[in-house]
Amino acid sequence: MPSLHTAGRAAALASAATGGAAAVYVGLVSGALHLDLGVGRTPRPLGPQVVHIAAPREVVFDVVAQPYLGRATRAMHEKVQVVERGDDMVLAVHHTPVHGRLTARTVETVRFTRPERVDFRVVRGPVPHVVETFMLSEQGSGTRLTYEGEMAADLWGLGSWWSARVGARWEEAVAGTFTSIRAEAERLHAVADRRHSQ
Repeated sequence: MPSLHTAGRAAALASAATGGAAAVYVGLVSGALHLDLGVGRTPRPLGPQVVHIAAPREVVFDVVAQPYLGRATRAMHEKVQVVERGDDMVLAVHHTPVHGRLTARTVETVRFTRPERVDFRVVRGPVPHVVETFMLSEQGSGTRLTYEGEMAADLWGLGSWWSARVGARWEEAVAGTFTSIRAEAERLHAVADRRHSQ
């Protein structure tokens, strides 16, 4: 039978391990801790996700690019902050609510190829490797917006487990973004149509 001292020590070690794991989790999600070991990296696909938008491709592209290349609204400024801007690329910080007060923070390059694609590459985030593309193709009088990408974390099975968790939330965030893009692009197109018909 273990002594009280041994049992107490085991409980303290378990508590420390739990606290350490929680600190690593918060650090990875918040972007404070960035693990890029390059060992045992296993990729997983992101997407594809497709949405059909009743608005011209140029309008949809402008809606996608606006938070990065235009003046961000107050609501968007809480989600996206541009750190540096070039002619066709920006470095931006993205803030995505995870649960409670915990917010995922990623730093990404965003490259624009008007009007057909926007490419994202994570520089710092909860996983060391993420590349994504928004492809815009004309479809009749509207636009087909497609999302595809790849995510990977290190350390073989542990990394696969972690990127599966992160990837599921990541794709949920993209789906929400696509819903917002479609609503705003269709609203802008409807306003332009009304003005044109007057």
